[in-house]
Amino acid sequence: MATPRKVAVIVGSLRKGSFNRKMAQALIGLAPPDLKLGIEEIRDLPFFNQDNEANPPPEVVAFKERIAQADAVLFVTPEYNRSVPGVLKNAIDVASRPYGKSAWSGKPAAIVSVSPGAIGGFGANHHLRQSLVFLDMPALQQPEAYITNCAPLFDDKGALVNESTRAYLTKFLQAFAQWIERNAPADRSNADPGAATPAARKEHARA
Repeated sequence: MATPRKVAVIVGSLRKGSFNRKMAQALIGLAPPDLKLGIEEIRDLPFFNQDNEANPPPEVVAFKERIAQADAVLFVTPEYNRSVPGVLKNAIDVASRPYGKSAWSGKPAAIVSVSPGAIGGFGANHHLRQSLVFLDMPALQQPEAYITNCAPLFDDKGALVNESTRAYLTKFLQAFAQWIERNAPADRSNADPGAATPAARKEHARA
């Protein structure tokens, strides 16, 4: 059997009892044998500050290295104000800089948005997709995953117990595994996590 693809799971909520963290743990357990999912924590990342690019904090260096070592990225996020949480956007920013040295570049991605509301984090899901286009991260298009009314899907220990949701997410992960194989570099050793995105070769103006 081939070595499983390593998937970095980014959870967009810091709350200890977050539904999104529970969902991330469920996805880890539902992953097919050809995927190895693991949560990469973002809670200790400092706010992005371009003044620190020449000498980034050790937390940023370590996070970028972990993302660079992954074959793909799975985002599991709530929706705040029709967008992604600030902590998630900050993680994206710190690992994308300095320009031309993004750890995200070229990595296949997928998004699962989770909400106790009725639209399943639709706004966050699609706002995040805009960032992934610029980051040169091909995002899984189908199936989509908007998990609505999530509270009753879990038991009191945080386990995902709704069978239809488990079945759907199993198919979602199988599709993601196929997506990774179609979009990840054939030779993993040749992947260049620092490459600039094709659509943005020109140096960014400094903010």
